[in-house]
Amino acid sequence: MTSYGRGNPSPEYLDMVAMYERLHEEGEAAAGKSGTQTFPGKMLIRHAPGIKEMIDRTGAADILDYGAGKAVGYDLRDVALTKELTVPSIQDYWGVTDIRCYDPGHEPFKDLPDRQYDGVISTDVLEHITTPDVPWIVEEMFGYARKFLYANVACYPAVKVLPNGQNVHCTVKSPEWWAGLFHGIAMRHTDVSYRLITSTATGRKKKFGFAKNRKKEYQTVERMA
Repeated sequence: MTSYGRGNPSPEYLDMVAMYERLHEEGEAAAGKSGTQTFPGKMLIRHAPGIKEMIDRTGAADILDYGAGKAVGYDLRDVALTKELTVPSIQDYWGVTDIRCYDPGHEPFKDLPDRQYDGVISTDVLEHITTPDVPWIVEEMFGYARKFLYANVACYPAVKVLPNGQNVHCTVKSPEWWAGLFHGIAMRHTDVSYRLITSTATGRKKKFGFAKNRKKEYQTVERMA
């Protein structure tokens, strides 16, 4: 069995990155989205409170956003996190000195980081990674973290497809599969805390001719170092 890694990613991974580069640049014509509207990186907003918990618990001072998309969430001001909580900006809310963005599919962020960060976050990313490459990607995330890793993973197919017809959620596994993967890799990084949030969803149902949003359930596994 071939062992893949940063220096030897799978051919499927390379093809996927090329497709994401194209989508970031050209957008999604079928969905009527321009390049600037595609993969904006706003998913982190709903996870901002959970990430702040990990920052506060570990005393993290800087963050690496691994798979940040266009990272527009960091540019927003007066961000409404809940009905009761509006913050000046995500960085102000987290209280960190630096946020570094990495995304191999977006030119401004495609260069790999050259150092560790206190916290590494990955929101709406891992299910988009080709299955043979998921283990080394998670290993890499842990390697970049000094204090904690925060990741969320969707465990169901997406509505969106890639230019080759493949579902954008190209790795759909059970919460137990993801928990086992993280546990095994985390055992090689015992000084790094982690929180893994997985989500499952019921099938789409139609009511009066309209598709209802899927009901989602969330599972959390974490370890504090």
